[in-house]
Amino acid sequence: MAEELSAQTVRDWGERYSNWGRWGEDDQLGTLNFITRARVLAACSIPTTGRVISCALPFHPPPVGSGPGGEGLSIPLPCATQWDALARVSYDGKMYNGRDVAGLSLNDASEDRFDQGRGGVIGRGVLLDLPRFTRRPWLENGTRIRPVDLDACAEAFGVTVEPGDTVLVRTGMMTRCREQQSWAGYFGGPAPGLSTLCARWIYEREIAAIATDTWGIEVRPYETPDCSQPLHLIAVRNMGLLVGEVFDLDTLAEACTEDRRYEFLFTAASLPTSGSASAPLNPLAIK
Repeated sequence: MAEELSAQTVRDWGERYSNWGRWGEDDQLGTLNFITRARVLAACSIPTTGRVISCALPFHPPPVGSGPGGEGLSIPLPCATQWDALARVSYDGKMYNGRDVAGLSLNDASEDRFDQGRGGVIGRGVLLDLPRFTRRPWLENGTRIRPVDLDACAEAFGVTVEPGDTVLVRTGMMTRCREQQSWAGYFGGPAPGLSTLCARWIYEREIAAIATDTWGIEVRPYETPDCSQPLHLIAVRNMGLLVGEVFDLDTLAEACTEDRRYEFLFTAASLPTSGSASAPLNPLAIK
């Protein structure tokens, strides 16, 4: 690797690409602020066929259990297609927008809930299909997806990434699991994914949300030997980026290939969840 990335890189880029205070001191939406009403209305004009495609992996929760007070349903996450809450990532005792981690109680329904997707992520979606672009069935584990790769893929398929977009990046990892009839290593093992170098690309394009068909979005093994999840630390903690994981993009990829249109109306509202830093959902692409 030509670039020397480290924990110090994460700190430096975290400051450089920070959105703290951009939408006020109390903001908890982060980059979802880029999805304005005007952009929602514009996205509603994209569909031409009315075809609706789910991007969710079937959700198989564990047996019903009780919560801390003996009531409700307790489900460990991540275990399905989901958004990460901004409260999920922190360092130096701070999470997005400078909020203190100390004393945080996610079970307090009055604050720090999973509100990032509660109102509904609705807007323009874009698919960047890296395996189809590179003419391979899937990307191999450890493949670093760099900004130049994202730009070249978008150009090849005639789509532009615009402010307020939700960008779906297909690596083909789910395709490989199905082909090999094994999910061994999918959850937490080596994987293709976004390079930490994509932090600037995401920030400058004012992307609202980004998701992939992998367990953790970024390339594994991580590019930083002295810290884990470097892109998460920069993007979630400092940018306030909404991150989606375990998205099933295979059917959508086939549909985009058929009609040669890689943009669509996208919606993905999560359950209004307290006591959790993730929320399962059923993302829909309308073409």
